[in-house]
This record gives sequence, C-alpha cells and structure tokens, in this order.
Amino acid sequence: MVEQILLSPPHMSGTEQKYINEAFETNWITTLGSNVTAFEKDLADYDQIKYALTTNSGTAALHLALLALGVQSGDQVFCQSFTFIASANPVNYIGAQLTFIDSEPESWNMSPQALDRALHDAQKKQQLPKAIIVVHLFGQSADMEALINVADSYDVPIIEDAAESLGAQYHGQPSGTYGEIGFHSFNGNKMITTGGGGCMVTDNEEYHERALHLATQAKEARNYYYHTQQGYNYRMSNIAAGIGRGQLQMLDHYVDRCCNIFTTYQTALSRIPGIAFQPELPNSRGTRWLTTLTLRDQDPWVIMKHLQHYKIESRALWKPLHQQPLFKGVPFYAHHTNQDVSGDLFTHGLCLPSGSSMTTNQQQRVIDVLNQCLR
Repeated sequence: MVEQILLSPPHMSGTEQKYINEAFETNWITTLGSNVTAFEKDLADYDQIKYALTTNSGTAALHLALLALGVQSGDQVFCQSFTFIASANPVNYIGAQLTFIDSEPESWNMSPQALDRALHDAQKKQQLPKAIIVVHLFGQSADMEALINVADSYDVPIIEDAAESLGAQYHGQPSGTYGEIGFHSFNGNKMITTGGGGCMVTDNEEYHERALHLATQAKEARNYYYHTQQGYNYRMSNIAAGIGRGQLQMLDHYVDRCCNIFTTYQTALSRIPGIAFQPELPNSRGTRWLTTLTLRDQDPWVIMKHLQHYKIESRALWKPLHQQPLFKGVPFYAHHTNQDVSGDLFTHGLCLPSGSSMTTNQQQRVIDVLNQCLR
C-alpha cells in the first residue's frame, strides 16, 4: 500500500503532552488556567508585542479585532480578495460593507496601487473604511511599508491577517505586528496548531481590553452576571493552550524545515518551462507554510488529478473572494485596469505538499510524479 502524502498535516513534537497533563492534573481544562496565561505571554514575547489574546479560532480573533476598532453595521471595510473566506466573513457578521482589493505580482498580497485608488474614491464619497484587512498568504508577507504609507495618508487602521504567517518577518519585524491589530490561526494545518484556535495581538491596551471583554461574554465586573452589550464565547481552552505551548517551542524549527522543503522543490522544478514560485519581498522572510507556484504551460487541474492518482494531496490557490457567489456585486479594485492579478493566480496556481513533518523520501516521490507529468 502506498501511503498518502498530505498537504500540511499537524506536526506534534511530544512536548505538548506535558502541558496537557498539567491541565488534567489541576482539573483546569476550560477557558482559563495557567496554560492560557503562559501561552499568551509566550506569543506576545515571540511577536515582540505587548498583548496577545488567545481565542478558539482565527476567525474569532478577526471578529474581535474589527469590534475593538469600533466597526459597526453599515461601516465600510476593505479586504484583500485573494484569501480564504474567513478573512471576510466576520465583516458580514457585523453587517459592515465590504470592498475587495486585488493582489500585486511581487508578493501575491494586497496591491498598494489598488488600495490607493479605492481609498481615493472612498474619500471623494466621504465613505472611508473603518479598517483595512491585509492578508499574508501562504506565510509570505505583504508589502507592509507601502500599504501602511497608503493607509496612514487616509488615517485608516490596518488589521493584519497573519493566520498563515506566524514565524515570518518583514524588515526584521514579526508578521502581524505592523498594523494596529494582527491575528494568527492555530488550525490543524497551520505552522503550529492547538487543534483549532487563534490569537489577536496588539500594542494597544485599549483594543486588547475591549477584545478580552467581548471574548468572555462581555460580563461586567460585578458579583453577579450583568451585561450591557453583546459578547461572545471566544476564549481558548486550557487544554488547547497547553498544546500551543509545546508547539510554539518548535516553531522556528518548523519554519526552517518548510523553507528547506521549498528550496528543494524550487531547485528540482524551476527549470521546467512555465513554472514560477511565489515570490518573496526583499528584506522579508516567509515561512513557506505552503509551497505555491503557477503553471503557465500546464493545466493545474490536470496536475492535481494526476497527483491524486498517486495519493498525493495538492490544492488550487484561493479562489478570489470577488469571484465567489456569496459576494456577488461587492466592489473590487484590480491591481491595474484590466489586470486582475488574483484571478490570474487562481487560474494558474497550485499548492504542493509542504508540511514540516514531510520526509525527504516523501518529497522526492512528489517531485518524481510531478516531473513525470510536467515533462
């Protein structure tokens, strides 16, 4: 029997069990406990930021970030189009209005040019957004310097969707810490996992306290249950945080491994005509959470089917949100007139198996099957 090679499975080190056992031994398994406190401190230290608030999903962390910034029903929010739908869903939860922004070829992330045009138009209509959601796709940083310059000129705060980029750096600074608020995901397929979970990070005490209040059902500080606003059950459990503590200790090793996997793919496949790998901006270091590429001379859907035949999981790149039926009619600003970068990337893109637990033999099997098909 040929074993299946998965795209990005969880990578357990064994250290996690120590902290899980502590939660059981103290009988503290719910949404408070020493693991939660320690994990939040470790995350804040790793990101070199003041506050980290763990949640039960990355989506919850984004929802809290929007609420912390005061986004309300009817407000405008700009969001990168080339991303997973969870980057936009919390905007709908609130009842705010979306505008989608295209990607740039240099990073595959938000286009500063498209953002500038969208903000210019919004200012003329006196409808500037309350927030801009910038995504760091596949572990690669967006051009935060350019994007912040544009956003600051209109005095609009940025939320960094660093769900896929914990461990990445841009100009020597951790991913998710350039904007007013950032957040990470600890889903099962991410660089580290808590089995499902997330984290909001910020240097702003007011945003942190507001999000913490809302994440715990917005309970007021009284000796009985008293509520003045709607809250949410968004906190991470002590068991999940225990898994995260063990995982975070391995993060740098996992990033190094994924970067080595990417380099091996690039060396083995880059001479094949029509192949181009996701670029990395100067003065940045991505995690290569997934090795992603475009195929100009081949049909990626045919390649995916061929890999599947050999029990190798692959995946298309994200279908842009402005092309999703759910968001039909939502405004979209392309990188340049008649140049839909994100749509083009979806048409030609492919994700290869890239998990940090991938063995050398497994990767060579993927390369051999790709060479067989592509050549």
